[in-house]
Amino acid sequence: MKTALLDGKKPPHFDKHIIGNILLDVAPADEVRKEKMLIGVRNDAGEIYRLIGATKVNSFMNAVEELFDLGLVDELQDTEEPRDGCDAIFSEP
Repeated sequence: MKTALLDGKKPPHFDKHIIGNILLDVAPADEVRKEKMLIGVRNDAGEIYRLIGATKVNSFMNAVEELFDLGLVDELQDTEEPRDGCDAIFSEP
């Protein structure tokens, strides 16, 4: 899986846990956006500051599970529709 921080967006305090718990390769944002499935993560200001891209459903589900384990919630959990180009968007409750 690949990840990128988006320019000008401040990472929240829990960002270090994301990096610590999910095996991610840092890549340019344009490259991450080309992945089959995208996860967005919101900061304290409500902005998507990090993208995580997965090519396989298995990898996507593992990342989603880890983000839930960190106490984050998926805004798109009850919908099949992507939003802002993301299949899941996580933030603090």
